[in-house]
Amino acid sequence: MSVLFVSGIDTDIGKTYATGLLAKALIQKGVNVITQKLVQTGISKQADGELGIADDIVTHRQLMEIPLQPCDLDFTTCPYRYEKPASPHLSAALANQPLNIEAITEATEALQADYDVVLLEGAGGLLVPITTELLTLDYIAEQGYPIVLVTSGRLGSINHTLLSLEAIKSRGLMIHSVIYNHIHDDAEQTDTEIANSTIDFLQAYLANYYPEAHWLVLAKQSNEHSGNIDIPLPTAFI
Repeated sequence: MSVLFVSGIDTDIGKTYATGLLAKALIQKGVNVITQKLVQTGISKQADGELGIADDIVTHRQLMEIPLQPCDLDFTTCPYRYEKPASPHLSAALANQPLNIEAITEATEALQADYDVVLLEGAGGLLVPITTELLTLDYIAEQGYPIVLVTSGRLGSINHTLLSLEAIKSRGLMIHSVIYNHIHDDAEQTDTEIANSTIDFLQAYLANYYPEAHWLVLAKQSNEHSGNIDIPLPTAFI
């Protein structure tokens, strides 16, 4: 296993922080790891009119507590970046810059040659269209990557999590881990009783139907770039 695909049950679920902190935890275990972004939308143009390094890659490095790497500077870790904050298929069409999925595969393979583990973060949820012909999960199924799914305790998370698990299972893919992110603990749509019940239900559901999947917890972030935030990993995680 050299590539793990990190996705979430929805947008704004904390995939980027989960990816960066997961990479940090692996570094602490002595694993040579790098992160990659499948595609990034919503990037502001620089003074020269060009699009810079993907925002999520920058956040990953901050959380990993390492500088930007050469593979970031040459855009290997995120070849496709678009200005419009929308689904990749729409952002690419508006920019008149079609996305070539083979270029993403080649970038991942280049990273695999230099690193033990690549954490590939998706854009949005599992069924977001990368192109008009290709959904994210269809691409991941072609590659056979195990999936790390990020969820939370906000209202609706049980439904969205179970739908995501069913979609993963229907493609014959491995659910490697589920990360419960406390990112929404103080949000208006999160009720403590609902959140606690969500944790209990999902843990029991995984134990019954996906016993090989790891259950990880990302604690509430008082400072999203704090060096004190960690994701404890089980011994056999990798």
